[in-house]
Amino acid sequence: MLDKDVSEFDRSVTAIDRTSVENPVLTVQPPTVLSGVMPFVPASGLCGGHRQTLVGAFLTGSPVFHRTEQHRVRVSDDDFVVLHDDRPDDWICGHHVVLMLHGLSGCHGSGYMMRIAARLNCRGVRSFRMDHRGCGAGEGLAKHPYHAGRINDLHRAVAAIENLCPGSSISIVGFSLSGNLLLRYLGDRSLDLSPNLFRAVAVCPPIELKHCVEQLDNSRAGRCYNSYFTRRLISQVSRGPQWRDHLPLARARQPPRRLYDFDDLFTAPASGFESADDYYKFASAGPYLDTIISPITILASEDDPLVSPEPFYHLKLPPAVTLCLTKHGGHLGYIGRRRDDPDRHWMDWRVIEWLLK
Repeated sequence: MLDKDVSEFDRSVTAIDRTSVENPVLTVQPPTVLSGVMPFVPASGLCGGHRQTLVGAFLTGSPVFHRTEQHRVRVSDDDFVVLHDDRPDDWICGHHVVLMLHGLSGCHGSGYMMRIAARLNCRGVRSFRMDHRGCGAGEGLAKHPYHAGRINDLHRAVAAIENLCPGSSISIVGFSLSGNLLLRYLGDRSLDLSPNLFRAVAVCPPIELKHCVEQLDNSRAGRCYNSYFTRRLISQVSRGPQWRDHLPLARARQPPRRLYDFDDLFTAPASGFESADDYYKFASAGPYLDTIISPITILASEDDPLVSPEPFYHLKLPPAVTLCLTKHGGHLGYIGRRRDDPDRHWMDWRVIEWLLK
């Protein structure tokens, strides 16, 4: 969910009870440890989920791409998403490609997207960083908002990549809200999934959307995150063609400060749902996990301050789905000690490892 523009939230986070930053969350069972995966050990002083989340957002890196091509992909309602195509010089048709999906209020330029795409390119893998409707290069191109259940948008993006890269195996990685979208997509039996799908990774996905947004109300830190992302989303939709004067958000006396209220006043009615609850029921990936047959690894953290880990406890997963639940890491943070990886971004190297194994 986090993008590099966190200065406003960083000022708000001073209101967080510092004891909650220092102490890890209590859990009902041990983390899931995958055989052969290098354990995540937080960098010194970064054991708290909030610190991991915020520092991970600041330490974005600055990879350089020498050749990036944009492709507009038409989706439903005559809207568009945008694919940012980073192609290594030695790549040829038939070689591996990876589609990357950003989190809430992110875009193709989010730090994790840029870093992992660059690292894949160094290994000869062609990557496509997708901007959802109204995000990044897609701002102004869509009349309807993106959300956690836009599985047909993802389906169209995969089809476009098949046309651009005939014969290539396609892997997908989704971050945060898009992690849920990816799981929801793979578990929906109504879609004819591409035979070229190879592997997938979902990082910090909120697989039970209503539970996730409700949990944000239970702590001062959660309320800070809640308010921050709600303000960002209102700013994003209010300056583009997605704004509608007839929607409840435009008639609200005061702007909402919670994601649930934003979804109830804007996302749901703008997307054809009766309410936020109706949207969450349709879009949540949790009920669809047991129907997934494509190999996918889920990475989640027990001290994630945005996505509650509780839905991951006691999951009964099919053989194709592997869960790596770590004790620390925050939300898209995973800033570790210098060990066997080339740098501190433990998450990046595990994603690449799982995609390319």
